[in-house]
Amino acid sequence: MTFTQLDIFILVADLGGFTAAAQRLGISQSAVSHAIKSLEKELGVELVVRQQGAVELTDVGQRMLARTREITGLTDAMRQEAAAARGMNSGVVRIGSFGPTASLRLLPAILKAFHARYPGIEVQIDEGTDDEVRQWLLERRVDAGFIVLPNESFDTVPLAEDQLLALVPRTHRLAQRQFIAPTDLAGEGFIMSEACCGPLVEPEFARHGVPLHIRYRMSQVLTILGLVGAGDGVSVMPELALPMDLARSHPDVVVIPFRPAIRRRVGLGLRNLARASPAARAFVDIARKAARSLEERKAA
Repeated sequence: MTFTQLDIFILVADLGGFTAAAQRLGISQSAVSHAIKSLEKELGVELVVRQQGAVELTDVGQRMLARTREITGLTDAMRQEAAAARGMNSGVVRIGSFGPTASLRLLPAILKAFHARYPGIEVQIDEGTDDEVRQWLLERRVDAGFIVLPNESFDTVPLAEDQLLALVPRTHRLAQRQFIAPTDLAGEGFIMSEACCGPLVEPEFARHGVPLHIRYRMSQVLTILGLVGAGDGVSVMPELALPMDLARSHPDVVVIPFRPAIRRRVGLGLRNLARASPAARAFVDIARKAARSLEERKAA
């Protein structure tokens, strides 16, 4: 068993096929297939099954994938520790991002500062829904991920705080209101954002006894804004997830705060901060400083 075989196994699982893994690695498909067959032969179990050109993991393959991620994560951390001891900054840090709050507001400043301090460390960004980022953390697919706080499943590092805002069409009956309550949206066709606030919205409305009549679920903010502006439903989004030029770019969408305000906290989640790789701990440190700087500029 080699680390190369394990890396190929992870890539085949993540990309769903031998061809895609081969293209990513810049090697032949037969080389990928050989690596998987050799790993299966050594372990004495079938890890993958071909399904009409794609690949699915067997039950034991799913269990082995979790173990493989643990092994490769530990080896990455060992290499980074050794590199740090030699006075070198190298390695890879994998980050899960759940939407525009992270990808548009926080990540650019964090990545700029991180690259300036650690130019030799590669940052891989995987973007997905709230649930996907949490699952990636559990599977060790990412070293750290942006999540809504609090979250007791992970070690967490708070970064930013904002509030949830209601989004309604300009022609809506509530459009002239200065503030609203969750009960005001009872019975409305709802467009649920799957990236950046899902874990907060549904429990909050349930707490007020308001059932959500969800018409659509999606993760693209611009699509949500387009549907709201067209009168196809209402939504709730975090302040930091909205475009800064919203009034100009989407004049048919009206934003209304809740009273009392529904606050949201965003941070980084890690399975174990103390045992994280040097690159992951460095990313967390830079993220703290970058987020603090953004807050200071916002308050100025």
